[in-house]
Amino acid sequence: VQLQASGGGLVQPGDSLRLSCAASGRTFSGGNVGWFRQAPGKEREFVGGLRGSGGALFYADSVKGRFTVSRDNAKSTLYLQMNSLKPEDTAVYYCAAAPRGILSTIKRPSSYDYWGQGTLVTVSS
Repeated sequence: VQLQASGGGLVQPGDSLRLSCAASGRTFSGGNVGWFRQAPGKEREFVGGLRGSGGALFYADSVKGRFTVSRDNAKSTLYLQMNSLKPEDTAVYYCAAAPRGILSTIKRPSSYDYWGQGTLVTVSS
């Protein structure tokens, strides 16, 4: 499985941005898939994710109501729509997949087997 994240860039506070994560080798139909981010000097943190089967969605409190995770199985692509961006959202964003992941580990970076290369999002005026 290879994951390719894209869509990052420099935006102003309040702007929107959509990240994409294209998967080769399999679809997001099982386990867990998610988005994580890592700011300079900080640990990688969970942003949002969904269960491959059933599509239940989960978000970090810091992005709830502003970010939306979705997928297009036909395109094997995962998305992260980010609205009302804030300077504290600045980070490298990673997509990840855990084909055998279970619900209780969806927010845990160590439970993911495959990672995209990361895409930088900078929110600054």
